[in-house]
Amino acid sequence: MLTSRSMNKFDPIQAFADLRHEFGEHGGVNMSVEESTTFTVLDPGTMPEIFQGHLGPDVGGCYLYGRHFNPTVYVLGRQIAAYEGAEAGYCTASGMAAISAVVTQLCDTGDHVVASRTVYGGTFALLHDYLPVKAGITTSFVDVSDLAAVERAFTPLTRVLYCETMSNPTLRIADLPALAAIAHRHGAMLVVDNTFAPLIVAPIQHGADVVVHSLTKFMNGASDHIAGAVCGDTSFIMKLMDLHTGSLMLLGPTMDPQVAFDISLRLPHLGLRMAEHSRRALEIATRLAECGMHVTYPGLPTHPDHELLERLANPDFGYGGLLTVDLGTRERAFDFMGRLQNDHRFGLMAVSLGYSETLMSCSAASTSSEMPAEELEKAGIQPGLVRLSLGYTGTLEQRWAQLRSVLEAMGLTKPRPAGVAQLPG
Repeated sequence: MLTSRSMNKFDPIQAFADLRHEFGEHGGVNMSVEESTTFTVLDPGTMPEIFQGHLGPDVGGCYLYGRHFNPTVYVLGRQIAAYEGAEAGYCTASGMAAISAVVTQLCDTGDHVVASRTVYGGTFALLHDYLPVKAGITTSFVDVSDLAAVERAFTPLTRVLYCETMSNPTLRIADLPALAAIAHRHGAMLVVDNTFAPLIVAPIQHGADVVVHSLTKFMNGASDHIAGAVCGDTSFIMKLMDLHTGSLMLLGPTMDPQVAFDISLRLPHLGLRMAEHSRRALEIATRLAECGMHVTYPGLPTHPDHELLERLANPDFGYGGLLTVDLGTRERAFDFMGRLQNDHRFGLMAVSLGYSETLMSCSAASTSSEMPAEELEKAGIQPGLVRLSLGYTGTLEQRWAQLRSVLEAMGLTKPRPAGVAQLPG
């Protein structure tokens, strides 16, 4: 019997494989790194055509300047777009650069954004603190799972509805088709941050207009590069890169071509990595729940959005590599993480996600700390909430033994019955 997931027609792995392969300059199996800052033309009449937007990478194969389009970065953008099922994409120096460029491209002074109340702290600060003062763009924050509240928040000046596929750090799933319908009914664009769910969900296939990524996380996977991406239709990407009015062109968040090359080498392995991150996260979340811990993971049937994710997700990539555990207090959360890292080498106390090692952070005191206490409470980000980005080093049983040992030492779960051996940790 076909499940709701297998009925989803879009296959990101096939879309990526169908993309025209880029050979290196001398026939290498990997594309070349183009590190030139400026590019020549053979005919002097070509340059005015490029400046007027009549010629470019897709029309005439013309490049102008590294801040505009770079061939290596351009190829990476096409690869990310293939995974998202988008017409086009381009990459930036960071995820926040991608988000900032998109919002400022879509909104003018006096315009309005409706955004999810639960978003990455940097995104919250951009929308709540920076843009109202610097650009006159205001935002109303709502619980996007309350569709009626989303609808009520719209005004005649609303240009953007912004959300995350999987919210940071509460792991709620956005009902993308319903949100797209609301946005489009009001003449606005649905912009979705898909950083937490690459390959798992392709938002454009469910009505989103623009997708942004922090490539720093799962897409890159090695925690060695800061990078971002924007995917959408060709017209929008070209607007971002317009020589006179494009936010990416004029604000200048240029990706280094060597960074683009490095990330491109890792993209073919993304499906394998996401599947393993998800496999381990589901198993650890299940065992934590069985121990009576307050664990949140979209793959658990008890999660409020489990069925929604089943409808939206592409098959074979699981439910994501992140879970949260609520330890009740900040002090207990700190103790929990400190024991795991320093006594058992279970993982690392560090922000970010998508690394080969497990990364742990107390969200209210780190990645969401830009939010005031009142907003943290409204967003459901408790002081003792620990976010775990499950890695894939070590064996699953080794990692579970380390985790359970800490739970037992802290009195958070029952000790093993006498005679049951502890697995090596």
